[in-house]
Amino acid sequence: MDHTNHDHDHSKMAGSMAPPMVTGSHEDHLGGGGGGGHMMKMTFYFGYTNVELLFASLVINTPGEMVAACFGCFLLAVLYEGLKIGREFLLRRNQVNVRYNSMPVPGADGTMVMETHKTVGQRMLSMAHLLQTVLHIIQVVVSYFLMLVFMTYNAYLCIAVAAGAGVGYFLFSWKKAVVVDITEHCH
Repeated sequence: MDHTNHDHDHSKMAGSMAPPMVTGSHEDHLGGGGGGGHMMKMTFYFGYTNVELLFASLVINTPGEMVAACFGCFLLAVLYEGLKIGREFLLRRNQVNVRYNSMPVPGADGTMVMETHKTVGQRMLSMAHLLQTVLHIIQVVVSYFLMLVFMTYNAYLCIAVAAGAGVGYFLFSWKKAVVVDITEHCH
């Protein structure tokens, strides 16, 4: 069968699998051209124009907007640190289920001694645990928002997040006995 004498265009046929004609540059398809889109920056930069912050409708275009966004991100990072410490404080304060378990163990001189262990926890179906759960959800959402702010690679916003985390730690963690927090979510 000879296919050299076709006089119709496959791309115009209904249901055709032929790709459409490609016009424009490679940059247009990545959003960097004049097609209305923009390309996400992948390196740190200082700038205050056309910076999308968390939502497509929240675009920073002036120095004043950048200052306000930095202040908001700073406060969000302080809030995150406060949530971590606040949850820990509430957990210690609301430990309602206390059990003492005693068991005999051999003493140093060969006699048996009773060793007592205190187990502290909270009940699953309690207001304290429900509050902890809600605060945990808020903490996770705030931590992911902070991560996404940092992923804009805008140096002003990144500095605001780091400064807020530092100030929040300074304000809330000075009484904290444990240095390593295994409940950290994104840093």
